[in-house]
Amino acid sequence: MIQPINAGQRAEVVAATHRYIALAESGLGRRFARIPVLFDLSGRSAGMFRADGRNSWIRYNPWIFAKYYRENLEGTVPHEVAHYIVHALYGARRVKPHGSQWRLVMQLFEADPEVTFDRDLSGVPQRRQRTHPYQCPCREHSLSTTRHNRVQRGQGRYHCRYCRGELVYRDA
Repeated sequence: MIQPINAGQRAEVVAATHRYIALAESGLGRRFARIPVLFDLSGRSAGMFRADGRNSWIRYNPWIFAKYYRENLEGTVPHEVAHYIVHALYGARRVKPHGSQWRLVMQLFEADPEVTFDRDLSGVPQRRQRTHPYQCPCREHSLSTTRHNRVQRGQGRYHCRYCRGELVYRDA
């Protein structure tokens, strides 16, 4: 099993994140806030920019960074900072996540506008969502825990897309 990046590497990733923000400031002629950088992302994504109201942050996956450190420093960091810059410039207005505005920021960073990170992730911890057995008149289904909980609380009903029958929980 791969170990996550160490404190020194985390500091280097944070510094690189701030360097790209400074590069955007220089290229665009305006200031951008330094936002929190977290290393709590798991699963198959190497990085993620998030905004919730006035708060924004960038999350990185420390296990994927450990396995492909240099590639992520040169690819994932500018990718996520570009999302932040586009969000800071355009706010809640609808812009495509990897649209022309994002590509222009990536060009400013002289970074490859690669959208996906497709590498071997063996040894990287993966999230696995539990599923729950449901049934309709024509077949069996697996519902996510989120949907299962909605059904159990009486807040949701789901139907088969083939026979339109209601999905009913099947005790395992």
